[in-house]
Amino acid sequence: MTAASSKHWRLMLAVNAAVMLGVFLHKLTLPPYIPYIHLLVDYHFGFIKRALIGAMVGLFAAKVPVWLVFALAGCVWLITFALFAQLFRRTFGFDRAQLPLFIFTACSPFVFKNFLFTLGHFDIYGCLGAIVLLLVPARSLAYVLLAALISALLVLIHHIHLLMYVPTITAIVVLRYYLTRPPTRLDIAVGASALLGLGALFLAAQFLGTMPLPEADFVSYLRSRMVDPSRTELLQFAYVWYQPLAKEVQDTWARLPSNLLGLPIYALLLWLHAPLWRNLKDLIGALADKRHRQIVIAALIVISSAYLVMFAMVFDYSRWISSWVVCMVLMLHALKTLPATKPITPIDADDRMTTILGWIVTAVPRIGIIRPF
Repeated sequence: MTAASSKHWRLMLAVNAAVMLGVFLHKLTLPPYIPYIHLLVDYHFGFIKRALIGAMVGLFAAKVPVWLVFALAGCVWLITFALFAQLFRRTFGFDRAQLPLFIFTACSPFVFKNFLFTLGHFDIYGCLGAIVLLLVPARSLAYVLLAALISALLVLIHHIHLLMYVPTITAIVVLRYYLTRPPTRLDIAVGASALLGLGALFLAAQFLGTMPLPEADFVSYLRSRMVDPSRTELLQFAYVWYQPLAKEVQDTWARLPSNLLGLPIYALLLWLHAPLWRNLKDLIGALADKRHRQIVIAALIVISSAYLVMFAMVFDYSRWISSWVVCMVLMLHALKTLPATKPITPIDADDRMTTILGWIVTAVPRIGIIRPF
């Protein structure tokens, strides 16, 4: 990397920091409709879907202020970003040659910028859980049990995590634990039991976790937990806790024609990350074991297939495509734990086209929640 190109990539870091601050300040001006309700819903009326975070908040606060959405979510964002930086340092290093990869991952509008725009939503918890599993040692069966516990907590936070991040967590466990040693019968039994248990927990949350009282009574209870009960506009999405899967799918397909209009934009944004996809491809190609390559490719197909199911069920397309990119970034780190035949050449920081793409990625502030931007 020349001194001139190094200056460009360091300047991109500074600009990204400013953009992230701008996205955060903008987010503070927006009403946190769904995120605020998540802090109010608990297990007061029995087992309810999407109630874990609210139940934990209820242990410390009988009344929930609106600012707690941003305070709690901001802390989670900072912790996740710090752990990702630590993971990146350990996996790739923070020398100048790896600056472009950091720009196309941590500073991507799909990743931490969008986590800022979706502040208070549950997506980032899956990313945090996966990063933890990439950082801790995978030396014993306790690692599989930890992954199962994290996955169960994610499903209790929101059951859609079973499709959003649990497949990636499963792939990380397979790559870091099961492929590094001959699995015993106990290893296989524990892994299979964990997957079956998570599936049962998902079904329970999806079909048995509906609020068991009339919506008016539910809203009344939520108001009793608000610091300012007069702000009833923040409770307008309480119906989500009553909406069956069939209605969610119906709403998604009704919005499908307009949502599909955003596909060219998503495709363009993904193309802007071409250096990242080439890096991922090179890492797969450099794996020493052909069986490892086949398993990695199969894992990427399973992860992507889970997102296709989500696209058919829930219409928050911008969040889903962003989380898919996050999962690809996490898999990039997981791949580095497998034996390779040769070191991978870092992204060419001196290439003019790569630099232009880096600047565009830097300038895009975020992707959005339902539609692009």
